[in-house]
Amino acid sequence: MMYLRRYRYKGFASLLSVLLLVACAAGPDFVAPSAPKLEKLTSSALPEKLTTASNVIGGSPQTYVDGKEVPADWWTLFKSSDLDYIVQLALKKNPNLKSADAALRSAQFSAKAQTGIYYPSVGLNAGATRQQVPAAYFGQITGDPNQYNLYNATVNVNYKIDVFGSSRRAVESAKAQAEYQQFQLEATYLSLTSNVVNAAIRDAAQKEQLDATRTILESQQNLAKLIDQQFAIGTVSRIDTSSQNTLVANSQSQLFTYDKNLAITRNMLVAYTGGYPGTSQIPEFRLAGLSLPSEIPKVIPSNLVRQRPDIRAAEAALKASNAQVGIATANLLPQLNLSAAYGTEALTTSGLFGPGSLLWSLGAGLTQPLFQGGTLIAQKNAAKAAYEQAAANYEATVVNAFQEVANALKALDTSANTLVSAASAEKNAGINLNLVTQQYKLGTTNYLAVLNSQTQYQQAKINLIQAQADRFTNTAALYAALGGGWWNRSGPAYQPLDAKGMPLSNMSNHQQEVK
Repeated sequence: MMYLRRYRYKGFASLLSVLLLVACAAGPDFVAPSAPKLEKLTSSALPEKLTTASNVIGGSPQTYVDGKEVPADWWTLFKSSDLDYIVQLALKKNPNLKSADAALRSAQFSAKAQTGIYYPSVGLNAGATRQQVPAAYFGQITGDPNQYNLYNATVNVNYKIDVFGSSRRAVESAKAQAEYQQFQLEATYLSLTSNVVNAAIRDAAQKEQLDATRTILESQQNLAKLIDQQFAIGTVSRIDTSSQNTLVANSQSQLFTYDKNLAITRNMLVAYTGGYPGTSQIPEFRLAGLSLPSEIPKVIPSNLVRQRPDIRAAEAALKASNAQVGIATANLLPQLNLSAAYGTEALTTSGLFGPGSLLWSLGAGLTQPLFQGGTLIAQKNAAKAAYEQAAANYEATVVNAFQEVANALKALDTSANTLVSAASAEKNAGINLNLVTQQYKLGTTNYLAVLNSQTQYQQAKINLIQAQADRFTNTAALYAALGGGWWNRSGPAYQPLDAKGMPLSNMSNHQQEVK
């Protein structure tokens, strides 16, 4: 008899071991997509060195360097203390970054809560009731109702054996969702820093366009006074005076536009730092206060899929969808649950732990869905379709990322060449304007030549400032397109602050798991 019991126990243990081994293989295991096998990102070869514009702001030499890393604080390469200050202020106070950090912590705590499914659930129940039972309850025709107290205390244990990997896939999905939020935070961080840098460069360019237009306007107004004097003595016609006054009015109109654009940009910078327009002071940027990085990373296409936070987020979403397919598959298969209870029950509190009050139970349940109107099959098909959607989204994200890098490389090369041409055009337009203006004052040329020269110089000056700004913004765009160097950062993307503005040290490690 003892031999038979041992045989049954061994058989049960063997069956349980087989079921647990089956659980390890249930559901589709996630395999990360491989990186596109590309050797280059542009149709034509890019130069090793970008074109240099000597003695021009933003025209310093730049060289692509193999193995050059993208630093986490890549904006410091522009060597502007004001830019460093405004970026750091935005990283501390921007509400969108704070929101993304809270979303990450919520997802991480949810994933941690989900891991509890691996363990038995244990609960304590205790109760006291006052009951009345009629005599008929005991089969008596007459008699007074029976009143009594009933006390009980029970410990209940329930455990779901993860035979087909449903629990494991649920935890896997929750962790993937936390990973997704991690890279969403990194994407928000990258977007914020690149937006602040671009806005600061735009602020500098618009301020210099405003100043340049004021200087040009002053020159145009001085010439307008001269033409009015010449008109008074009859040496020029009304056409000359009206044409020059029209040019002056157009320049004044452009001043208003530049002033408006500058205000919008500065309000944007204030908003990035979590402030309100009119209440925050931010530095005034100048293009002369920025420097171009002399060495920039050479792009390795295969590295992009591990560097870009949007690609990593799309991969995490794909992993979560894959786990959901496993859950839907496991729901079609038997579910095995174990339960146990141990406690006491008595009519008095003194007898609650006395002899004869003990109660216990052991149970096992097996549930196999047989017919649910096609619900489980439909849920599995829906999970598969969601996975296909996530796979397509991942592919689209990768394509877009490579497109952005290719665009940034081409734009940087083009902006270097454009700056050389714009600098030459501005220089020659200035020389031409000075010569024509002197000739007009001496009476050796007509006003039409002066008008054309003024218009050309004004446009050339504005174009030069824009070309200088483009060289900086396109350099920043390349660093952003390469992922922003988040993998080289030692601290979290966002550091929560206390009421005094001091970092909360107990929150400093919650974002380090994905590196």
